[in-house]
Amino acid sequence: MLTENFSSIELGDAAAYAPYFRALPLHAADYTFTNLWGWGTHYNLEWRTAHGLCWIRQKRNDLPVERLWAPVGDWYAADWAAMPELVPGTTILRAPEPLCELLLERLPGRVAIEETPGQWEYLYTQEALSTLAGNKLHKKKNHVNGYMKAYGEDYRTLNGEIMPQVLALQDDWCKWRECEKSASLLAESDVVCSVLRNWDALPGLIGGTLYAGEEMAAFAVGEPLDDQTIVVHFEKGRPEYRGVYQAINFCFAKYAAKNFVFINREQDADEEGLRQAKESYMPSGYLKKNTIRIIA
Repeated sequence: MLTENFSSIELGDAAAYAPYFRALPLHAADYTFTNLWGWGTHYNLEWRTAHGLCWIRQKRNDLPVERLWAPVGDWYAADWAAMPELVPGTTILRAPEPLCELLLERLPGRVAIEETPGQWEYLYTQEALSTLAGNKLHKKKNHVNGYMKAYGEDYRTLNGEIMPQVLALQDDWCKWRECEKSASLLAESDVVCSVLRNWDALPGLIGGTLYAGEEMAAFAVGEPLDDQTIVVHFEKGRPEYRGVYQAINFCFAKYAAKNFVFINREQDADEEGLRQAKESYMPSGYLKKNTIRIIA
């Protein structure tokens, strides 16, 4: 339960958290309820309310000071100088750039900023990803055309009726990727399955699938961040279908994201392969998140 005392993030907390998220000046993918709840156990996250904000900490018993994530709420209305949480040694992870700039202004001489490009979220225009127009995206368009020619454009909205097939695809994906040999892949698969199994309890989720005949070839899951931007949380496909990832990316942008201006495809977490894949779609910009250190 979201109260004045730190506690774990529970599925039933979504409604209590929503006003804090809406009040944010900038909506990063990390701070959606789906992301916080889904990854809460793996990151050992806890939260509480204080000073009109929702405070999130990444609990580490071996550290003498707090490792916080960016507080959620109206940053500009907060009295940062009066907050006892911001003692020397405190670290605030995944802090969006406007919050970094605000604390440099409000806490002069007390704050140091460390750039963390691996946490920057990639932004694209919906038009670019749903058309793949121009020479720079020509190879992507060729992959999509190849997939469509071979298997057709059978895009279906993700719903409870086909959820067993989505979960089966995710299970197969984990076998193909040999998740049991990678703690990070195993954790990711656990989060994906948890979100899928609790689909109706998580507010605002939007999903799409691609079928090749009667077999589900790919799925994608996202949600609105605000009126202009939708985030893609997960995207999985069967590798035997050539071009399937380019095709689900294209179709999700075309159908699920049709009423949005921007698509946020989250960060690369300093994984070089992921970075190259995200850069290859020519992002229009980044939602920059860095580390804040309280030094005085």
